[in-house]
Amino acid sequence: MRDRHVRWIFAFACIAGIGGAAANARQPAFTTPEQTRALAAAGEAGEFAQRLRAHQLLLRRERTYYPALFRAAYARYPRIPAGMLEAIAYTQSRWHNLRSDRDGTGNGHMPRGYGVMGLYQGEGFADQIAEAAALLGVDAEKIKRNPGFNILAAAALLERALRAAGPEPDIEAQALALQRYAGFSATGAVGDYARASFAFDVLLALDRGVDDNGIRVPERAVEWERAFPVDMLVKLHAPMVRLDIQRDTVEAAGIAIDPISERLRAQPPLQSAEGMVGIASTDYGPALWVPSPNYSARGDSVREVVVHTMQGSYAGSIAWFQNPDSQVSAHYLIRSSDGQVTQMVRESQKAWHARSHNPYSIGIEHEGYVNNASWYTTAMYNASAALVRAICPKYAGVTCANAYQGAATSYDGPKLGASVHIKGHQHLTDNTHTDPGINWNWSRYYSLINPAAGGTTPLDTFESSVGHFVTSPTYSGSTTGVATSSSIARNCSLAHGGTCSLNVRLVDNASSSGDWAVRLLSGSGNPGSNVALARSGRIGFWVYSGGTGMSVAVGIDDSDGTERSTSRAIPANSWAYVEWSLSDAAQWIAWAGGSNGAITASSVKLDAIWFYRAQTSYPVNLYVDDVQLRN
Repeated sequence: MRDRHVRWIFAFACIAGIGGAAANARQPAFTTPEQTRALAAAGEAGEFAQRLRAHQLLLRRERTYYPALFRAAYARYPRIPAGMLEAIAYTQSRWHNLRSDRDGTGNGHMPRGYGVMGLYQGEGFADQIAEAAALLGVDAEKIKRNPGFNILAAAALLERALRAAGPEPDIEAQALALQRYAGFSATGAVGDYARASFAFDVLLALDRGVDDNGIRVPERAVEWERAFPVDMLVKLHAPMVRLDIQRDTVEAAGIAIDPISERLRAQPPLQSAEGMVGIASTDYGPALWVPSPNYSARGDSVREVVVHTMQGSYAGSIAWFQNPDSQVSAHYLIRSSDGQVTQMVRESQKAWHARSHNPYSIGIEHEGYVNNASWYTTAMYNASAALVRAICPKYAGVTCANAYQGAATSYDGPKLGASVHIKGHQHLTDNTHTDPGINWNWSRYYSLINPAAGGTTPLDTFESSVGHFVTSPTYSGSTTGVATSSSIARNCSLAHGGTCSLNVRLVDNASSSGDWAVRLLSGSGNPGSNVALARSGRIGFWVYSGGTGMSVAVGIDDSDGTERSTSRAIPANSWAYVEWSLSDAAQWIAWAGGSNGAITASSVKLDAIWFYRAQTSYPVNLYVDDVQLRN
């Protein structure tokens, strides 16, 4: 494993060196300062894209070994439901063998995780490695270093938790077992929320399925109303999909769907109070409020936003920042899978995240590890940028245009002064952390924070990951005509721009003669996980159909419900660009929630892409690329 790690670093170094030389070779002899900056940015973008491609090839190669190891664990512990071990590994490590004691995946803010299952070895959380070593009768070092023993160790711990949860591993028992398995020591309401959040993330991976760089978790429906109590479902922003939005009802006592936000709500509504786990933040509307005790009075005015990588999971960070002994916190945390935002410290208070910079900074933690680009999804970038755009107007000392936009670097340099208002932890004086590191795309982040007038904002490019469109074609209860074997997966053999696109495979439901109407949800059906769109823009994407007769549309979450666009017919076997103007009422029709058939709010969000076709017996492959907003 050490040799593989060395080759990984060497590959990155070689690619960066070659890319830099090529960029310099193309530079003309006489350039203006603007041209020089543009050339430098283009060179950095090219190097970054090459590095991501090399990284994904290495991940795919590593992951070829894991399916057999998962199968062996299921054979030894047959009580564990199929797919659950892969879903835990996805939640904890994105299927990468973590070696926190060696490869820089520990940064001091979080207890370190080890192996493909991200197991903890104490440091404030449970010592899962020692517990599993006792259960298996093996040395703890084998569990830390060997992926096969690491997966078996997690299976032994999970099987123990399932036995304790009840005689039958139904969905309620599975949710309880996952909460016991999580390994968090936090107590009280926030501790309960952190453990539930971990269980929710694992079950969400099972619910919508995952297909990424060599490992697949098959989709299986989760009965959310049985997995968690009503109040926890609401706090978790559990998905509304598989529910009847046209009737605005849910078949579970005490829950309904808000027809405008499409979010679950309790009846009567839950009340959010200071010091309690609430439903919404008062500083930033889309965020959940989950308070940390680790803060102090802010003496200075805000003049800096600091970008962090958690070096751990979203749920784990919530649990750790709630622990008074950890002595760390951040104002906001952002989840990788869908961009969900949790606030843990009020902006008016000082969070403990950046040493001497704490008195005048706002800290934003992003789920994941610096050495694995898979964590940095489009949904995460969009959610983080939207948060920063909301912060900038509040404080005279923070200007979005003064964000860092240079090259991504590893380790802790370069140090940036007070003139750069939005920067990484690694850029701060008197700090030695490496986050967000070599895989954070600063150029992309800058463009999202400062969208150009008349420019194009990418919503999903599918180059390194799938950001918003992560649910299968049959995940939504509104889909008709297609079988559950329909699927989505990122595809790097056919693309319009870059090297990858989203492959949507539609398979006919043989038991139905109905026409196809497929709603490919953005952000798992949770508008809070989607990027805001200015009503003056045009929403569009490139689409390729492997069959005739297809047409497409989009759905937009408006202030009075969800509006659907008119449909566009697309040709077969060629790329076509389709778009709709958000300000042209003639291009929209009413659909759900009392909508009026026009986009009327000043800011709206993308709900879904729709596919239509007359019923047919053969499967159709579609490819979607470069979903974007043009101003």
